[in-house]
Amino acid sequence: MKPVIGITPSIEKNESTYTVHRAHCDAIKQAGGLPLILPYGTKNVPTLLAQHIDGLYITGGYDIDPHYFNEEPHPQLGQIDPLRDKFELALVHEMIALKKPILGICRGSQIINVALGGTMYQDLSSQKGEPLIQHIQNRPLHYPSHYIKVEKSSFLYRIVKHNNIKVNSNHHQANNQLGRNLRVSAISEDGVIEAIEREGELFVIGVQWHPERLIERQDEASQLLYAYFVSEARKVMK
Repeated sequence: MKPVIGITPSIEKNESTYTVHRAHCDAIKQAGGLPLILPYGTKNVPTLLAQHIDGLYITGGYDIDPHYFNEEPHPQLGQIDPLRDKFELALVHEMIALKKPILGICRGSQIINVALGGTMYQDLSSQKGEPLIQHIQNRPLHYPSHYIKVEKSSFLYRIVKHNNIKVNSNHHQANNQLGRNLRVSAISEDGVIEAIEREGELFVIGVQWHPERLIERQDEASQLLYAYFVSEARKVMK
């Protein structure tokens, strides 16, 4: 039996079309999991879905409504998806309550943080207040762009086994203050948070880059991350 990994999609065209990049599903399958794209829903839908999946995989996408971290919209805030925000935030809480693993990619890392009470930079270039490296790379995403430093005391370091890895980058937002029981596990040269993780034994990791695209070029750190996530999901299979 393969662990079922619930994948959250984006929503397009006036909330009528779900979309998810094939690379996400391919990465889960390559790691030994069974990808399942989750439909949005409110009320008891997140509760029911969390009960039937073994791991939650939150993909990238559009911006997050700053209402959830008590800020007004910044002029550079992009498109937001109210249905997606509400659904994913609820699903994070349900999965943690059930002690099931979560892996968040780019926006997914930010959703984990906001769900646990953290804040974000709505727009890095205008809000962080110091020189930045390029965080929206001018090359295909299956090529890495910049280096990050992985904290040696982190769970992430135990997985990737290196404290200096090269990643891709496609974001204008990032995590700022961290939420409850979260810690920084990697940063870029300019101090932007590149990975977060929940303290304790439960696998809850968010990465700011897109490892699903780097797997296309057999990136070792990305392969190790997905393999570990799926192995943690396998532990909770009924």
